[in-house]
Amino acid sequence: MGDSTAAASPVTCVIGGNGFIGRAVVAELLARGRQVIVVGRENGPVNLPAGVRYLENAPDAGISVVREALQAATEVVDLAYATSPGTSFQDPVNDILVNVPETVRLFELAASMTHLRKFVWISSGGTVYGRTPAVPITENHPTLPLSPYGITKLALEKYAHMYFETRQLPIVCVRPANAYGEGQRPYGGQGFVATAIASILDGKSLTLFGEQGTVRDYLHVADMATGIVAALDGGLPGEVYNLGSGQGLTNRQILDLLVPLAAAAGRPMHLLRQPVRPFDVPANILDCSKLRVTTGWQPQVSITAGLARTWAWMASAQPINMPLQGQAAE
Repeated sequence: MGDSTAAASPVTCVIGGNGFIGRAVVAELLARGRQVIVVGRENGPVNLPAGVRYLENAPDAGISVVREALQAATEVVDLAYATSPGTSFQDPVNDILVNVPETVRLFELAASMTHLRKFVWISSGGTVYGRTPAVPITENHPTLPLSPYGITKLALEKYAHMYFETRQLPIVCVRPANAYGEGQRPYGGQGFVATAIASILDGKSLTLFGEQGTVRDYLHVADMATGIVAALDGGLPGEVYNLGSGQGLTNRQILDLLVPLAAAAGRPMHLLRQPVRPFDVPANILDCSKLRVTTGWQPQVSITAGLARTWAWMASAQPINMPLQGQAAE
């Protein structure tokens, strides 16, 4: 596709666009006038807007579906990953096998398509750094991940850089903080805010590991989507960008912010305390000034407003058809 066509009508392929963050990215792209192709594992689009072209990447499809999508696109956002930080501990070898080969094949395929303007690959700001001081972390901070998930994400960042240097793949890596917001599923081992709200609404116990829990950087999914699109539009190929709020909150502080919402709904909070877990990174706060200076991106949704929006959405979605156990998640 020629440059003039790409400029007039960008076509963005969103791999994993059926997911929580993916749906928000798709909505943001559509709002900016892009055409969108979503590649997903599901048998049909799940809650995707009209006009989005959906391609099912079935397990036996090999690379053919992704090839078709990339040939029709002018840019790519890859949000797909087969594991989470929690599940990666259950089988570290599986975490390698289901993520690394497939992603490297994708990079190899994309590098062969010289018409692609930009490729944004979603890494992890919450896991690649490991133990750090409780201060905002820049992209130059040492990376010593404690989870298999963080290790494979970091390894794939290195592959992305290799393809940029040796094959001129115009790839940008984004390290996001902890996303939360409307549409996130609770009880999945990832997403403290969603699990906390669902547990309160469902009358289940919440577990807090340590007196205050961990310190995390929480970013509303709408801001996550605008940040990813900012990296797509203005991020420099070969670079890595943090994407977060720059504000650290403990699990306890999140729960304190939920107390008035729970009280207004007449819902008590049942809290259990357990010892600190050795594999939990105590604090993770991202310095996002590099993305801001490069693209002008700024988060717009405050934590108070974001929690209120998330609570309202989850309350309207009751009852939540999920597993019975309530567990606070990272």
